[in-house]
Amino acid sequence: MSLLRKIMLLLIVLPLLSMAVHKYYVAVFQFEYVPAKKVVQVTSRIFIDDLEAALQKKHGRKFYLGTSAEVKDVDNILKQYFSENVHVKINGKDQSVTFLGKETEDDILICYSKLAADTPVKSIQVHNTVLFEVFEEQQNIIHANVNRNKKSLLLTNDKPQGELEF
Repeated sequence: MSLLRKIMLLLIVLPLLSMAVHKYYVAVFQFEYVPAKKVVQVTSRIFIDDLEAALQKKHGRKFYLGTSAEVKDVDNILKQYFSENVHVKINGKDQSVTFLGKETEDDILICYSKLAADTPVKSIQVHNTVLFEVFEEQQNIIHANVNRNKKSLLLTNDKPQGELEF
């Protein structure tokens, strides 16, 4: 192959490689209202390496989420992290997020939580700063399903709070 062709190939391939390396910082939070149980179930999907970076920044140690080396008190640490970074109002009333547990799926940590919903849900206000302390480009997507009415929010460092009305 001639030198000119090699240079042209590099000029084409290098920009494509740099696009493949770019990482997106996204977490997804699904709110599901279950009227029979008077709760809103919350399922969070967060990239493990991103969450580990946030926890390491805060606590100064590695957590090895989803591995056999995972630290023993990680559930309590996750519970604390979510209580500090996720604040929810249902129908204008503050609700505490009850962390239930977690599981892994490939490179995603799936966390399960619930909120009390004693009266029918008319609005959900979410203030979510998960991973904002680590990634300025972080986006937290909120999906809510209330009585088969689906709505979504996109929360960012510039706009960490939003409200959905049903």
